[in-house]
Amino acid sequence: MSLQLTRGAQCGDTNLRNYYGGNWASFSFSGLLSWLKEYQENGDIVNESPAWQEQILENEEAIALSRKDKTIQHVEVFCYASRDLHEDVEEAGALQKNHASVTSANSTEAADSACLPTENESLSTVSCEMPIEQTPSSDPESALEVNDVEETGEKENHCDDKTCVPSISEEKSSENVPTAEDITEQPKKNRITYSQIIKEGRRFNIDLVSKLLYSRGLLIDLLIKSNVSRYAEFKNITRILAFREGRVEQVPCSRADVFNSKQLTMVEKRMLMKFLTFCMEYEEHPDEYKAYEEITFSEYLKTQKLTPNLQYFVLHSIAMISERASSTIDGLKATKNFLCCLGRYGNTPFLFPLYGQGELPQCFCRMCAVFGGIYCLRHSVQCLVVDKESGKCKAIIDQFGQRIMSKHFLVEDSYFSENTCSHVQYRQISRAVLITDRSVLQTDSDQQISILTVPAEEPGTSAVRIIELCSSTMTCMKGTYLVHLTCTSSETARGDLEPVVQKLFTPYAETEIENEEIEKPRLLWALYFNMRDSSDVSRNSYNDLPSNVYVCSGPDCGLGNDNAVKQAETVFQQICPNEDFCPPPPNPEDIILDGDSLQPGASESSAVSEANSETLEGSTNLQNSEEASE
Repeated sequence: MSLQLTRGAQCGDTNLRNYYGGNWASFSFSGLLSWLKEYQENGDIVNESPAWQEQILENEEAIALSRKDKTIQHVEVFCYASRDLHEDVEEAGALQKNHASVTSANSTEAADSACLPTENESLSTVSCEMPIEQTPSSDPESALEVNDVEETGEKENHCDDKTCVPSISEEKSSENVPTAEDITEQPKKNRITYSQIIKEGRRFNIDLVSKLLYSRGLLIDLLIKSNVSRYAEFKNITRILAFREGRVEQVPCSRADVFNSKQLTMVEKRMLMKFLTFCMEYEEHPDEYKAYEEITFSEYLKTQKLTPNLQYFVLHSIAMISERASSTIDGLKATKNFLCCLGRYGNTPFLFPLYGQGELPQCFCRMCAVFGGIYCLRHSVQCLVVDKESGKCKAIIDQFGQRIMSKHFLVEDSYFSENTCSHVQYRQISRAVLITDRSVLQTDSDQQISILTVPAEEPGTSAVRIIELCSSTMTCMKGTYLVHLTCTSSETARGDLEPVVQKLFTPYAETEIENEEIEKPRLLWALYFNMRDSSDVSRNSYNDLPSNVYVCSGPDCGLGNDNAVKQAETVFQQICPNEDFCPPPPNPEDIILDGDSLQPGASESSAVSEANSETLEGSTNLQNSEEASE
């Protein structure tokens, strides 16, 4: 038996919170506010007398675990959208009716009426009830109730780039959800308000970590191999953008895009295609790059007869690597990886899971549960119990004083106390989540999914990665966009990211003139926070860990998921050295657990089949696409 301890259960046994995924989770809008409230209260925890010490025997010793989750810091929330001064504003389908706590950036009166702090107040000074919302990535005890709401209220909305068929619940609230025509023809009447965001909060699925899936990346291959992909649907990223000379423009990356581009001259098109062709085969021509291995990829590009325009596109929108720190080999590998991923599922290399990145941990949890995995939410752990003679961990003691025995223990880094982590040096990730009223680059379609990289301007800072999601990804309400910003931290998240936000967006203002044309998208709501990055921490950095305790890190700052897959496989091979990692599962109907004549999973299997038959229009099923390509 193996036991995994996470802040949000992934493929393990016990966790402290009431949702799956830890820092990989996704939340509805009010669920996110509740998560923020938890972190506010988490900072006020006072360590009580450790009663569990009385249960430690003479031949045992204990490794105390931390009750505080310190992976999230410097949280700041701002609301720019106007607030309707109506009482009892409530999210549609919400289980409880409370007020949300955010920082108001435009109306002190509105803030006072709804228990909202003024602009100069920090989140930690607020004492307001937040709606306790359960999302698809939360409490399994109310899973049926939540799923019913989601299926009738969201999954019946079959949206693609051209059409959208509203569900009954959407028609009832249509007056609160502006259409594209209404936004353009009646800009003032149909402005998104904070009340609308609250009411349509279940339309949002907001990721704590922002990532994409490379179409030929390790995670896609693992999802297909393990058959976990049957639990998820995906959308293609429709375009790759660049921010240059103060404006946003689309980057041609496929052959068709290059030759159809109006941004490039004919000479530039030939230059770019010649260079990209070389990158695909660079390993076969070492003489072309061996002399440049010691310089950065940015300097190497200057030697390749590429115009400054092409150098910018290749460095920041195709290779997507650091201008100052990445070598020539790093750049060639990244460019080749980008090009190899083109065309497998669409015109860009990237996929995004419907309902957010937080769906993926749930997919693996669901497969694990079908084959006997057990999860305990809201179940904290006090300590690890170590046998002095063998030096191995033999059990944990939970919040009820109960011992749970196991042979192997997988522990998320955030569980370890300061004593265990006294020699660990962590990096930080700066994150921002924005709700806006339109895309950073408007086109005829309002259902674009985009990735944009804004280069670092000062030494010591990092490029900012921006992923913009439309409503067809099932992550935001109609008429809005959900924008994720990510970079490696050099200071607080707001300090790192706010300059980029100010370049691309303009805060909503009550005083806007009715016919005034706003060049930038309006910013309706913003969240900034720093997240711990423990992905590169060596196990040897932790003090006195038993050999059968394995450490799991949280999310890293990279765009893809290869690091998480490699880490999972490494730990699996240490525990089960002679087993195949995530092999294709047998048919659930054919499995008998522990001699039980029952056949668990039969109803699960049929439910999955029914779910797969109701694929959202315009979405991608990995297995079906793979079979079609073969």
